[in-house]
Amino acid sequence: MSVASVHAEEIHPYVWRASQLAAPVSRTVASGFADLDRELPGGGWPTGSLIELMIPQPGCGELRLLRPALATLAARPLIFLQPPHRLQPAAFDWWGLPTRNLTVLKAANTADALWATEQVLHAGTAGAVLLWQSQIRAEALRRMQLAAQRSDSLFILFRPLAAAASTSPSPLRLLVAPFSSGISVSFVKRRGPSRDESLFVPLAPSPILFDRNALDRSSSAPPRPRELSPELVHDIV
Repeated sequence: MSVASVHAEEIHPYVWRASQLAAPVSRTVASGFADLDRELPGGGWPTGSLIELMIPQPGCGELRLLRPALATLAARPLIFLQPPHRLQPAAFDWWGLPTRNLTVLKAANTADALWATEQVLHAGTAGAVLLWQSQIRAEALRRMQLAAQRSDSLFILFRPLAAAASTSPSPLRLLVAPFSSGISVSFVKRRGPSRDESLFVPLAPSPILFDRNALDRSSSAPPRPRELSPELVHDIV
């Protein structure tokens, strides 16, 4: 058998030819956008793997991009860790995503957030795990990737645009930017040939998912009764 006739995946699942998209090594979830699926190795979002979406700011369309995949996985818990703003349950209802399966976890610091993420991935019960994190060390990224590989969850890490310049063990890294009537997707890293041109993905309008003006009153202390001094009461009477 000649070397040219050997398929790369026959050598090892993580080996692929640079001229073609790699075969999937785990289950994939259709993105819901045919043009995007054609550019994703395996034809969709890979589960059991760290996926990085780098965004200019939260709310630029990143959740609308993931809506079809989240709808596919909504029978299992959908975990949101460290979302930058309060999520709007009414918007998810409008999407048809059952809010009873949505769980939001807020940690006091980065270390706790990463620990919680690893525990959720190790549990293996979540359909999707979405983590917002602006700063994360290389060794933490490696732990996230290893934890993801032991699960079958769709794992998305949202990072700022500047993170594109740093190295990462993530096999799929995308830049997402708002565009007229949709978003622009640029491929920073994927298992396959490089793509220099960005891909336009049309997005339908939807209700606001992040409420930037919402005040979290759940942790506010209850009002304490106030007493007037006897002198003031006497003066009023």
